[in-house]
Amino acid sequence: MKRALKIIGVGIGVLVLIIAIGLIFISASDIPSYEVTKIDFKLNSSPESVARGEKLALMLCANCHLNTTTNKLSGKRMMDAPPEFGEIYSQNITQDETYGIGNWTDGELVYLLRTGIKRDGQYSPPYMAKMPNLADKDINAIISFLRSDNPLVTADPTADTPTKPSLLTKLLCRVAFKPFPMPIEEIPLPSTDNTLELGKYLAHNLDCFSCHSADFKSNDYLNPELSPGYFAGGNKPLDLQGRVMLTPNLTPDKETGIGNWTKEEFINALKYGQKKGEKALTYPMMPYPQLTDLEAGAIFEYLQTIPPVKNKVERSIY
Repeated sequence: MKRALKIIGVGIGVLVLIIAIGLIFISASDIPSYEVTKIDFKLNSSPESVARGEKLALMLCANCHLNTTTNKLSGKRMMDAPPEFGEIYSQNITQDETYGIGNWTDGELVYLLRTGIKRDGQYSPPYMAKMPNLADKDINAIISFLRSDNPLVTADPTADTPTKPSLLTKLLCRVAFKPFPMPIEEIPLPSTDNTLELGKYLAHNLDCFSCHSADFKSNDYLNPELSPGYFAGGNKPLDLQGRVMLTPNLTPDKETGIGNWTKEEFINALKYGQKKGEKALTYPMMPYPQLTDLEAGAIFEYLQTIPPVKNKVERSIY
């Protein structure tokens, strides 16, 4: 018996040593890199696509990349990033050729937005929004905007501050977080006549599900509906002071969700941050005045089709 216990003890010790060595190796290394595939992408820019791209960029990119000192998308320290991911900085995505994306090809930008792989092969962890399911026309629109003469993206020589990923981030990037596959077929933009499909498209691709599901670390970005706690809230994003701001339940549960909301109330809350004259939104959730009433209403209609989940989330108020 003693001999068996000794063997088990030695085995456990060896296992612990191997795990410790592995963690030390991961901690000392960088985020994994992957082979880069060159994408032959021809930008189809027009005043309409630039306007559409600005609308999308304001909702998808500006919150992280807008530097209030430069008033451009030149990057900043993301004080609201979960601290377990490390010290996070968004990058300069203005047209500066040295510090921004001025010398990136359109294909390199498409590949990054779709897969999360930078042109040097390094993977960009989940705190950078990726767009594996965004319609081709909307990808084209965002890049059209980034190439435009809009003051937000004209060249700015602000040097990037390297992100300092945590051990957890480095570990997750080896076992859970992986690049997305490049789409092999065209992804169409839903028709405005099909409000349920439009609402689903916007709820997924504006990253609403990401915040309003259970946890960023368990979200399924390729198949959002498979995310644990899909739209039932309780996730823990931070405000600019690093305080946890629990996300509300957006399923149609009448007691703990939005089952008793009207479409008009939802539109006013989403677009203007108001509900019955009171403040309805708190950072990091910002109003989306860029949406039309039809688009905001379509999101509400889609959310009403989700199975109700009874999950009471106390509102975070400071």
